[in-house]
Amino acid sequence: MPDDLKIYIACGKTDMRKSIDGLAAIVVQNFKLDPFENSLFLFCGGKKDRIKALLWEGDGFLLMYKRLENGAFQWPRTSDEVREITPQQFRWLIEGLSIDQKKVIKKIENRVII
Repeated sequence: MPDDLKIYIACGKTDMRKSIDGLAAIVVQNFKLDPFENSLFLFCGGKKDRIKALLWEGDGFLLMYKRLENGAFQWPRTSDEVREITPQQFRWLIEGLSIDQKKVIKKIENRVII
């Protein structure tokens, strides 16, 4: 995954019958974002056992689909907004964990030793 890639999660549930054009329209109309930017947009249906991801590759859209055979994604249902998440939160989500881990050791940056 490129370092400069932004990852957005569409909180709430999305109609999973939507394809590329429908998902891109949600990005533009509902979230006021540009689907052509270097971003991965994630969507989840009502059952929380499948997700779709939309990514612009410069010459066309890539539509990815994942369906779990057992279990459900820990998808935020608190609002119908979009939320930017980190690559670590994306890994947690794909592994079936919540993106809001309560016990995470935060990294310290620009630490000066005296």
